[in-house]
Amino acid sequence: MSIKSDRWITEMARKGMIEPFAEGQTREVDGQKIISYGVSSYGYDVRCADEFKIFTNINSTIVDPKNFDPRGFVDVKGPVCIIPPNSFALARTVEYFRIPRSVLTICLGKSTYARCGIIVNVTPLEPEWEGHVTLEFSNTTPLPARIYANEGVAQMLFLESDEICETSYKDRGGKYQGQQGVTLPRT
Repeated sequence: MSIKSDRWITEMARKGMIEPFAEGQTREVDGQKIISYGVSSYGYDVRCADEFKIFTNINSTIVDPKNFDPRGFVDVKGPVCIIPPNSFALARTVEYFRIPRSVLTICLGKSTYARCGIIVNVTPLEPEWEGHVTLEFSNTTPLPARIYANEGVAQMLFLESDEICETSYKDRGGKYQGQQGVTLPRT
């Protein structure tokens, strides 16, 4: 298994692996500095869309992955999301991914957010998974935290195997296959 370089990522993006695709690092938009996104040396920095689900306890729901109550979230759409102290929000990537059968993708948070106590959590993107990636932002601080839409939030690393997997996510009929928008837990 090997980690893939910017040339490989660009070539795969041209084949539809990442849409929309930003070749190179974008650090400024309309004269404004932003948190970078696009191709890096050995990865791709994804952007956060402007759709958020902020966790709240106003309905006194219990967080249960087998019986999830969507009333535990408040929907917000806009250029920023304010996450309450010691809470979290869900969002999605701007980019839509189509992972090749021989590739496993791992997502890590960007250091700009990590240094502010904001942790990005994403499970691996398995071979032949496709969709918008649902992102979880945990605010580990005792203060409100801001997430910026349409700016870089996490880096995808692509690991390619020497051989294709025997059974892909698509073959198994994975429950998150083809997800669009912010996707809540499914059983």
